[in-house]
Amino acid sequence: MAEKDINCAYCMKDENPSLYQKFGYFAFETKTSNVYIFKEQSHPGRAIVAYKEHVSEMIELTDEERNAFFKDVNDVAKAIHKAFNPNKLNYGAYGDTGHHLHVHLCPKYKDQYEWGGVFEMNPHKCELSDEECAKLAEKLLNAYNSVK
Repeated sequence: MAEKDINCAYCMKDENPSLYQKFGYFAFETKTSNVYIFKEQSHPGRAIVAYKEHVSEMIELTDEERNAFFKDVNDVAKAIHKAFNPNKLNYGAYGDTGHHLHVHLCPKYKDQYEWGGVFEMNPHKCELSDEECAKLAEKLLNAYNSVK
């Protein structure tokens, strides 16, 4: 088991939720990951799938762990398609400054914001309240439960 990083929002989900609450809303847990609604919803349905253990790179996972993580990413992607009907889903796995394995799932819609381009990490155009995030989280969880 990897050691937690006390400065990491994903590691400190339970101990210091204010770290992730700056950008996300905890939606639900999968086998390997925690799923968050990204509070900036310029792309309706945008979510983050973060590996439960503190690892920086997928190369730190065994084949079995990596396959289980990407199955969870795939199942959340299916749920986003079912719940929000995007034309395309963009995937982003960054972490230059936050060294915790996670994937941004960013739904894209034809003729809407940033269609045909790379999504901006945080454009600060559509910030949702916790109550609004809770509704999206419930919608995503219901879709997730029906597709996995």
